[in-house]
Amino acid sequence: MKSRTRARSLALQALYEIDLAEHPVDEVLKARLAEYALDAKTAAFAEDLVRGVEPLRAALDDYIAELAPEWPIDQVSIIDRNLLRIALWEFAVTKQTPVKVAINEAVELAKRYGSDSAPRFVNGVLGGLAERINEIHQAFKALAELSTGELSTGEEPGA
Repeated sequence: MKSRTRARSLALQALYEIDLAEHPVDEVLKARLAEYALDAKTAAFAEDLVRGVEPLRAALDDYIAELAPEWPIDQVSIIDRNLLRIALWEFAVTKQTPVKVAINEAVELAKRYGSDSAPRFVNGVLGGLAERINEIHQAFKALAELSTGELSTGEEPGA
């Protein structure tokens, strides 16, 4: 398994535990990182995924729910839900991972950890979300600006 795939696998397991048992993020990350033999760069990527996705779960879920209306988000399996969150965060929120790579990684992890229908479901939802990448990115950018108190006009405070 490639190093970034291993990082995504660790992030998936951590987010699964956080989602299911509501354990503290720091505690879960410490335990998962201790189980995996990851180099520093890969461990940092896994941690970025978890710390990036976790506080945005509700907002990510809102977009996911729009593309899977027949499946209320709380009825989507915990594995599928977190795979969707991770991929959406990677390709739409941070835009640091190419869309095709994020979707392919999510589908591969769905094959490994999900049900028989998980890869098709994950691929379909992410494909729909990918079509809205710029809209989603702008919405999360605006959300980040609001939470940090930055002005969305690009003006300097006090200007």
